[in-house]
Amino acid sequence: MARQKNRCGRCRRRSRRYDQGRGRRLWRTLDHGTKPAFLEADAPRVKCPVHGVVVAHVPWAHHGSGHTHEFDQQVAWLTVRTSKSAVTELMRVAWRTVGAIVARVWADLDTGDRLEGLRRIGIDEISYKRGYKFLTVVVDHDTGHLVWAGEGRTKAVLRRFFDDLGPDRAAQLTHVSADGADYIAEVVAQRCPNAVVCADPFHVVQWANDALTKVRLESWRAARKLARRDPPARSGPARKAQWLPGRDTANALKGARFALWKNPENLTEKQHAKLAWVAIADPRLHTAYLFKERLRLVFKMRPEDAADYLDEWIDQASHSDIAPMAELAERITRHRTRILAAIEHDMSNGPVESVNTKIRLLTRIAFGYKNPEALIALAMLALGPHRPALPGRPS
Repeated sequence: MARQKNRCGRCRRRSRRYDQGRGRRLWRTLDHGTKPAFLEADAPRVKCPVHGVVVAHVPWAHHGSGHTHEFDQQVAWLTVRTSKSAVTELMRVAWRTVGAIVARVWADLDTGDRLEGLRRIGIDEISYKRGYKFLTVVVDHDTGHLVWAGEGRTKAVLRRFFDDLGPDRAAQLTHVSADGADYIAEVVAQRCPNAVVCADPFHVVQWANDALTKVRLESWRAARKLARRDPPARSGPARKAQWLPGRDTANALKGARFALWKNPENLTEKQHAKLAWVAIADPRLHTAYLFKERLRLVFKMRPEDAADYLDEWIDQASHSDIAPMAELAERITRHRTRILAAIEHDMSNGPVESVNTKIRLLTRIAFGYKNPEALIALAMLALGPHRPALPGRPS
């Protein structure tokens, strides 16, 4: 304890005692049973050669904090495991205080090098707030840990990650999985040109679903236009027997979206029937659905068969009379090498999507946070390589 005396509260440098400060202070510590507990002690000031006159360092709390280390640890442990209301009520603190505690605990735990030993990484972006507020996240494929996060989804943000990583370690990256964002591909090509870039199968299939949705909406709009020529709808039981070509077709197409999106093995009996109706009533839409399904199957093929299969798919989609699928074929052509790399190396952004799902849950837990830095600290604490432990227990 004697060695801890007369040290700067900010840099721990041994300093000359200045005065008694404002007298004795209280630090909130863990409750004793049902009663709040406080630690009371002197808080003298020292004169640091770097920081000037500051409150002296105390071994039981951070500089400027009104809580002990044990209190901080318990709040952090609870924050990554339970709801905001439970933490604030149990620990008798405001939610803003929780954000500051999480940042302190993460700073204590993040003493090692999270980026050391990275070989295979996944890069993605996640919306954390309305108004196009995004985080760029980087996940270690080999551990599943979140290793880096930054506010925004631009080349400048991703370059910050590679600046933190450094050129030597960037050169050791062997695989990078990502969606089809051009800015990610550009930065990766600049900073780690030797890494194999793999397109995420989930995003590729999502592109196909988006194209399929465009085709369905085209058919729905055509049916709505036809509905203007429908006779007036009857009322009561007679309506069930009345066939209105435009209106009934539009309603059926609207209800077919889930059947068109889902994988065939997951369809219900009613959804199978809906697809059968689409095949008869709208062959163009059904053809678009088959294009989507055939593209999905490419990721289940052997690498030696996938290239020819994908090229055949591109050729047929390009020459189809379905404009959204022809546009999709152009996009697939641009990403062909990355798609085939994902198949050859059996890589996807699955671990990254799992982390993103957990971050979305954290955003709901932490909706009281006013800045992305607090959310990043919480995400790193919950999903990074170092997890908080309860006071007095090993991590």
